[in-house]
Amino acid sequence: MKVCIHRGTQEVGGTCIEVESAGKRIVLDVGLPLNAESSIRHLPKVRGFRTSDSSLLAVLLSHPHQDHYGLAHFLSPDIRIIMGAAGARMLKAAALFTPSGATFNRLTGIEDRKPLVVGPFTITPYLNDHSAYDAYSLLVAADGERLFYSGDFRGHGRKGALFERFLEHPPSDVDVLLMEGTTIGRSASEGKSKTEQELEQSFIEHIEGTKGMVLVWTSGQNIDRLVTIFKACRKAGRQLILDLYTAEILRATGNLKLPQATWNGVKVFLPASQKRQIKKMRRYDIVNRYADSRIYPEALADEAARSVMLFRPSMTKELERAECIEGSRVVYSLWSGYLKQEKQQPFLEWLTRHGIPLAHCHTSGHASPEDLRRFAKTVAPRMLVPIHSFEGRRFKDYFDHVEVKQDGQWWEVPRVGD
Repeated sequence: MKVCIHRGTQEVGGTCIEVESAGKRIVLDVGLPLNAESSIRHLPKVRGFRTSDSSLLAVLLSHPHQDHYGLAHFLSPDIRIIMGAAGARMLKAAALFTPSGATFNRLTGIEDRKPLVVGPFTITPYLNDHSAYDAYSLLVAADGERLFYSGDFRGHGRKGALFERFLEHPPSDVDVLLMEGTTIGRSASEGKSKTEQELEQSFIEHIEGTKGMVLVWTSGQNIDRLVTIFKACRKAGRQLILDLYTAEILRATGNLKLPQATWNGVKVFLPASQKRQIKKMRRYDIVNRYADSRIYPEALADEAARSVMLFRPSMTKELERAECIEGSRVVYSLWSGYLKQEKQQPFLEWLTRHGIPLAHCHTSGHASPEDLRRFAKTVAPRMLVPIHSFEGRRFKDYFDHVEVKQDGQWWEVPRVGD
């Protein structure tokens, strides 16, 4: 096998890896760089991406985060897309509300540890614990060689048992491990990461310490976090108010064990921006689906003291009009770096103007350095190649058999004895 990491050896996000065997090719992820606007100019120059090429057999998307799938909508529509079926449904549901969603014409679903043959490649997915739902590592075998792409993973989420199961039953005889290292070099990540269960207790404390409505700013696709918030609401005796977008994302998972908008103690609010989109697309059937769960602006003030509401800064004006923010608190449950961006200044000023306190309650979607060590030691590759990290050259301080590659560099998977 030959490999080219088109993007990812020097940065977190934007990952794109091309693998070639016997004149046929597959690509692992086609991500949007973290700080880039969605544009076709960021699409790597891979034969078959823009126009049909029979040697490109498929693009595999490890999970539904934009830095791994975000440029897929620029691909030629006849390209075969392979990813988790639940992840694909979530992206389709998101496409109605946001440009970050996606739909695919030729889709093949994957399942945990069920091999899939694509031309000369045999691909075995391994379901991961990650902040994205339906996330996978991918074992690619061809030419008697085995390449393992970690995708994004962690061991401290609500699916942490998957990580421990992986350590007990890892793939064998791995020649090359392409391993993410998002937390390498982050001083705050050197210690043990908080678990979702620990976050749940923090949410309970914030909820119980707030007289008015608790506004939670988090990702509608971070299913683990939504479960954490729901459980905290239950224990604190409050109802959870979802926006319509998040209600649809939860429905799209197909997992009825996850919180659903139709459950007791859950309401659905339709923000103005989502209402405009529903009218534009004439998708009133989606709104009607939650008719029995709807909560309207005029009811928010009376319900504030017994509610936890998913929130985005775009909702500030309508919450002001609803007169439901007295005694409220915002709990921010995303990466802290986003708040430092200039575009968030108006939101921070809004908080100050209304005297609304801001609490940070979050944990990383990525493995701690210690769990990365456990992962690498268990896989025991002949070669470990850093990816999805700003600190690739520091991998040698943590792991054995590290070889740093460059974006755009073609190289061969080493054979046993090389």
